[in-house]
Amino acid sequence: AWSIERPPGDTAGCTFCHTSSEERCSTCHQRHQFDPAVARHSEQCKACHWGKDHRDWEAYDISIHGVVYQVNKWNPQEFDFSKKLADADYVGPTCQYCHLRGGHHNVQRLSTVYTSMGMSNADRGAPLWKEKRETWVSVCDDCHSPRFARENLQAMDEACKDAGLKYTETFKVAENLMLDGMGEPMPKDLAPDWSGQHIWSLKIGAYHDGPKYGGAQGESGEFRMSNCSDIERICFESVGYWMTYIMKGMAHGSWNDATYCDGSFGMDRWLVKAKAASEQARRFTALEKETGINWVPSEFWRKGDYLEQLTGTRIVKEFPGKTIFDLCPEPGWLD
Repeated sequence: AWSIERPPGDTAGCTFCHTSSEERCSTCHQRHQFDPAVARHSEQCKACHWGKDHRDWEAYDISIHGVVYQVNKWNPQEFDFSKKLADADYVGPTCQYCHLRGGHHNVQRLSTVYTSMGMSNADRGAPLWKEKRETWVSVCDDCHSPRFARENLQAMDEACKDAGLKYTETFKVAENLMLDGMGEPMPKDLAPDWSGQHIWSLKIGAYHDGPKYGGAQGESGEFRMSNCSDIERICFESVGYWMTYIMKGMAHGSWNDATYCDGSFGMDRWLVKAKAASEQARRFTALEKETGINWVPSEFWRKGDYLEQLTGTRIVKEFPGKTIFDLCPEPGWLD
């Protein structure tokens, strides 16, 4: 929702990959050089699979596997891209070697538990995921022992659990501030969200519904990147960016990404920022109450040239009393 509510110029990077380009063979095989040997290079994945909220390329590139690839990729004795993936005897794995094993084109087939790019609190070690985890191990044991692969999976489990504790606490700080009426600004003081409503935006972590969150029973908010309180944006980045860094870093053997480069250390900082923002808002509220000041949010939260371009504002203007769910009620309407 944080993408589809925005003007097309804002989301060019999203739509380039998430519309027709992901449906075409030429995305990976190159239209003017339709050669399987070209599609077997890791760089073919780089055009789409990188960035703050899906940090695959960066995680692979600075991992030990990625370094081996970068150092040796020009040597046909180490990387013979003319061979089919099933026959390849690479000195190190490429993206394709692990994810398109044997030429299979379902990239997620050989991934482990794929839960919102790492943004959920799923127990990745649960028996439910045993088959996918064993499949992961079967890929790694081309070069490593099964024990080594399982130990790395367990390490990823632990890193994601730690990250989940941090993001749950970060969200709880923001939620308590909002429920106490001290969020700056509150949902009612903002331009409508992408659906045309004034509902608190942080849905992940719990199902927030009912009047105390700004909506009717059964209605809950979605992430907002723009025109939201600072603490809500901090929460968005904590889970949407840093928690994803941790999951992607651990999955690809990029310990630096998982820890230093805005991974676990980044989540620490954003939790501190959320707590500091909450403390400041509570102090201001106490001072205003003591001095009799009635703070009114500035009008720019409600109106502005940019906000006029967002989905929610247009719905409220063009279809008074309706939400996007009234206008597009059928399953599959987003398609």
